[in-house]
Parts: sequence; structure tokens; C-alpha cells
Amino acid sequence: MQWTLPFALEHLRVVRIPMSVRFRGVDIREVALFNGDGLTGWAEWSPFLEYGPAEAATWLAACIRSTVERPELKRDRVPVNATLPAVEPERVQAVLARYGLWRTVKIKVAERGQSLEDDLARVRSVREQHPDARIRIDANGGWDVDQAERALRALAGFDLEYAEQPVATVEQLVQLRRRFDEVPIAADESIRKAADPLRVAQLGAADIIVVKVQPLGGVSRALEIIDETGLPAVVSSALETSVGLAEGVQLAAALDELPYDCGLATGALLNADITHERMLPTWDGSAAVLPSILPTVDEHLVNQLAAPEERQEHWRERLRQAWEHLPADVAG
Repeated sequence: MQWTLPFALEHLRVVRIPMSVRFRGVDIREVALFNGDGLTGWAEWSPFLEYGPAEAATWLAACIRSTVERPELKRDRVPVNATLPAVEPERVQAVLARYGLWRTVKIKVAERGQSLEDDLARVRSVREQHPDARIRIDANGGWDVDQAERALRALAGFDLEYAEQPVATVEQLVQLRRRFDEVPIAADESIRKAADPLRVAQLGAADIIVVKVQPLGGVSRALEIIDETGLPAVVSSALETSVGLAEGVQLAAALDELPYDCGLATGALLNADITHERMLPTWDGSAAVLPSILPTVDEHLVNQLAAPEERQEHWRERLRQAWEHLPADVAG
């Protein structure tokens, strides 16, 4: 179907969900949802508040496409990792306990206002308490090349699965890999925020790519990027509700190969949700997994978590501005 701006405005609902722990600077997650006549269920649009209209439009295109795109699934469950924000070592166990049983954890590092010593203490705490865990770190491009080399040399002793986006640009990733190649590199922002996400593969900047449905414009576009780069992919979340997380699980379930646990268990970082069946991981005997189902939204929860009117209007204005940047194939 083709959406129109009046249709989208009429069916826009905004919720505010408190976080269980501060994550990427967010204490309360604001999410826009759409539902109404002509939609086959609910759809999520949740660009972070600092994103401008052009970037938010890519997320909106993914939202619209999600109402008509259903990939062919190759599996009915998807293995997922725990995600540990940049907390103090003494809080590590309490946060990880929210995920239940897990075998892989992604640890946030290079947090603004923290030091390499803080990162080492956090990773050391996880390794000491979970000696068999698969540990990956995520710097969100927070280091320059010198800092990243120093950090990776210091952290390599903890047997890292990979380091995600240690530096900000593709060119810096190339420099870093030339200097130190003992830890595999995964590209995230260099894929989802890049004008040309294929440059990562073309320049040999990473071993792995991290893909997220909304930032890439939808499941079909993400599948194209994975195919065109030819690199193994880790499907991850953008801190969505269970509606958005289910789209990520659908993407992961559509891949021919899934060598890495996916970053799709971030529902554990939310103190509430809008669905009857929250997308929270269970243990299947070998890994923490999420089912490849589309959860049922509970309208009572949507109403309970509704943002105040001034925030609803803020999102309506965001929608008007983002609409101007939508590709023609998704808007009437």
C-alpha cells in the first residue's frame, strides 16, 4: 500500500518507556507507532531524538515497508546476545541478570566521561565472573586511531570475539586494521550512517558488518547490503519496543547463515513494553533465543505509556519534516 501524510498523522501514537538502566544517554525511550484501517498490524518508527529529518526519513521508510514486506524465513528462532551498558563493575551482574541465561555479551566501552581504565574494569568483571562467555565490545566510534589501538591492545587479553566500530570513519578503520589486526573489527555506524555502506567491504575496513532494520530503510534493503558486501552480518537493534525488535528477528531469520549471536535482546533494558508477548530471550539448551514471531500489541499498554500531548505534537512535526525526505516508493 502507499501511505499518505494525512493517514500517517491520523494514526500516529507516541509512547514513553522508562529504561531499566541508562543506555547511549537515554533514560526514557520515546517511540512512535502507527495503526489503523489499511494496516496489517502495528508498525514502529523510533529514530532517536537527536536525528534530523533526512535520517529520520530512512527509519520512516523502514516502518512503512514493514507493513507490506515479509521475508522468507530460514529459521524459527534467532540466537541473541546480552548487552551491557557502560556501568560500574559492581553493577555488572545485576544488569546481566535481566537477560537470564546467555552465552554472548556485548559490552559498551569508550563512554563519554569515562576512561580506558573504566572499560578494562568492566570487561575484566565480566570475564572473571563468566570465564566461558563470548565477549564483544562496542565503542560507537568513540576513539581516535591511537586511542583505539591502545585500547584494543589492552583489551585483547580478554579474548574478544570482535570490536564494534572502535573508530568513527571507514578510513580510520582501515588505518586501525593495518596497525593492529589481532581483534576482528565489526562496522556499525560505518554501515547504517554511511552514504555508501558498501565502502566498508570495498576498502577492507571490517571483518563483520552490523545491520539494523530501521536505520537501513527496511528488511529488504538490509538484505541487499548484506548480500552486496559479502561479509558476515550481525543483526542488531536500535533500542526498539517488541514491535521493532520483531522486525530485526525477521531479518536475522531470513539470512542463509547466522554465525554470530544477534543484538536483539535489548528489550531487557526497557522497564515496560507495548505487547502481550515481550521479545525477551529464553534458553533453548545452547543459546539465548528470540522467536521469529510478530507480537500482539496491547492497546491498554499503549494508552498507559502514552506520551503527553506536547510530545505527541513534537512527533507529529517530526513526521511532517521527515515526510519531505521519503523515497517515492513508500509515500503517496
